[in-house]
Amino acid sequence: MKHAVKLLPVALAAAGVVSLALPAHAQETTPATADEQEARERMETVTVSARRRDERLQDVPLAVTAFSARALERANIQSLADLQERVPNLTVYASRGTNTTLTAFIRGVGQADPVWGVDPGVGIYFDDVYMARPQGALLDVFDVQRIEVLRGPQGTLYGKNTIGGAIKYISRPLAKENGASAEVGFGNYQQRNLKGAFNLASENGVWRARLAAAKLDRDGFGRNTYNGEQVSDQDSTAARLSVGYFPLDVPLSIVLSLDATDDKSGVRGFQRMGVSAFDPLRRPPSTDAYDIESSMPGNNFTHNRGGSLVANYALSNDWSVKLIGAKRRSNSEQTIDFDGLPLPIADVFGDSRDEQKSLELQASYSGDHGSGVIGLYRFEGTAGGGIYNNFLGRQFTSAVSTVETDSTALYTDWTWPLGTLWSVNAGLRHTRETKRAIVLNQVFADAAFTRPVQNAADFDKSLSVSNTSPKLSLRYQASSTTNLYGNVSRGFKSGGYNVRANNLVVADSARPYRDETLDALEVGMKYAAPDDTLDVNLALFHNRYKDIQLSVFTSYTQPGGLPGFYGDFTNAGKATVNGAEFEFSWRPNRQWELNGFLAFLDASYKEFISGGRDIADTQKFSNTPRKQLGLNVTRTDRDVLGGTLRSMIGYGYRSKVYPTTDLSETLAQGGYGLWTAGVVWEGAKNWTFSLHGSNLGNARYRTDGYNIPAVYILDGFYGPPRQVIAKAAYKF
Repeated sequence: MKHAVKLLPVALAAAGVVSLALPAHAQETTPATADEQEARERMETVTVSARRRDERLQDVPLAVTAFSARALERANIQSLADLQERVPNLTVYASRGTNTTLTAFIRGVGQADPVWGVDPGVGIYFDDVYMARPQGALLDVFDVQRIEVLRGPQGTLYGKNTIGGAIKYISRPLAKENGASAEVGFGNYQQRNLKGAFNLASENGVWRARLAAAKLDRDGFGRNTYNGEQVSDQDSTAARLSVGYFPLDVPLSIVLSLDATDDKSGVRGFQRMGVSAFDPLRRPPSTDAYDIESSMPGNNFTHNRGGSLVANYALSNDWSVKLIGAKRRSNSEQTIDFDGLPLPIADVFGDSRDEQKSLELQASYSGDHGSGVIGLYRFEGTAGGGIYNNFLGRQFTSAVSTVETDSTALYTDWTWPLGTLWSVNAGLRHTRETKRAIVLNQVFADAAFTRPVQNAADFDKSLSVSNTSPKLSLRYQASSTTNLYGNVSRGFKSGGYNVRANNLVVADSARPYRDETLDALEVGMKYAAPDDTLDVNLALFHNRYKDIQLSVFTSYTQPGGLPGFYGDFTNAGKATVNGAEFEFSWRPNRQWELNGFLAFLDASYKEFISGGRDIADTQKFSNTPRKQLGLNVTRTDRDVLGGTLRSMIGYGYRSKVYPTTDLSETLAQGGYGLWTAGVVWEGAKNWTFSLHGSNLGNARYRTDGYNIPAVYILDGFYGPPRQVIAKAAYKF
């Protein structure tokens, strides 16, 4: 098996070359007749629900990139992280030492600190249910209908914490007939994937049920050389169950869904990029991107559970109401050996838990006078946990807290036609929210954290905020193929309290940090050829960004000379973000398809007060490359061994990026490109066989890191190396 896996990249390249060498069909060299033109395969039309109602993607007056189930399968999208090379101005990856904790940025807006109580800047929605915490939010893709990435603030329809945008994961709906599918995949690093789904329906379709499950296992990209354990491996299990009632004589549907995910992957490996003065052996920086040498136990798991009830009822031909009730909970544990050595230089253990309940009531209208939605949203959440630090075997501190959130929002979004060519869209959302932080951070006399000697922070405080986010959009149908639009909108991200507060270092660290706000202006064009052979989308935007929330590590020296560091949280002032995005999908004939994008971003601080002075000129945005591009080419050959053969090659490029807010040049990742390729054979009946490769050039690129000079910590976390997987799927 080991030798076979090593040969997979060669086989993949050979298969691509053979496929591209196949002769072209006659219609490519002779003018197409009218019948041939009529029979030409049309590009897939994607319907999205970005504005809480189903619309054709090219008709939505905002920047959205959407992927259908078929597109996701053919592109080998295994998790949300794989979207990064296919969506303009999107950064998404596993946060620092974790495997499934999400870090996401859109157009320079996001949040890299995954600690509880800190809200994300990009909202993740699983079947219209908001996932409040990033733990476990780096979703694996299976049994999905589509994924939508909405860029720019979505404050009116999706509310707070979508200041940068939103990612919507829509699972496959209940079908009216029985059916099933199964997929098995094997790859290098002993990758073993099993995915399956079963759909059952009564004879008249009144009762329907669907069960989907996935088991994903992979050996580690590296090892802990101290104890031989694997690091950066994968061991995750996920399942979903949905049951629906669709009465024949009543315009009603009720769907109950349950989901569970268990991630038991080991700790994530990293590269030590500096020499620790606290290491008696003065070990040089490591050269491997994943191997570590840690004596800490490899605790690293996340458990997610969720349930939702969705009811739809049509009041008339024009009006319908929808109820979405949901409850989710999660818990996780991680050990983070910052130094990556068997010494207790900077050893951290953390656990977190989260419970959330939400209820949303929508009333939707679609008729002669336009379309729109009005809704009421309620959210209650409790997030908490503990962080336990052992520095040099001499300093023992903890940060234990609970953050309670109670939020209510009323929103509306309407579109009215202005004649036959113009339409106007207006939206408004008003949010009232209260956050309560109960914090007890202590200094201990022992490594067991049983004998507290001093309180670093001890408070129980509440913060109430109120925000009104408007949106106004104008759309002009310039022709039957071209839509022009312009919109202005506002988004905000909740403020709160620093759960790592340390009054011994910063006297007023128990102060709240403020809400972020972003005002955005966007103009765009969407073109769709009448024969569906070409789609072109263009967006230009200007954002004014205020009170930017930043998480930073501050080093300090304690009495007696013992070094320490403190996780601070602050607001950075003002910034502007300007950018352009160009997307296209072109099918010149039945055989070839090209799609890709270009993205440019200019993000700069205008005010950044630190230590009483403005340091805006020296600061840069993290997780924000200035340039991105992606290009994917697909060739389709029919009647190959009784089926259809699709050969694909893709390339994605990102310019220099700073993954951390300290802007370390050592951790900064220079511009790099990633190659992907795949061959998919789709049988005339039910079989599909595929061979896919990612990062075929085996590029080594950093996605995150730690820079803590006080304890000589300088670590780099890297993206996955070259991976190849062969899959077989059957649908019946």
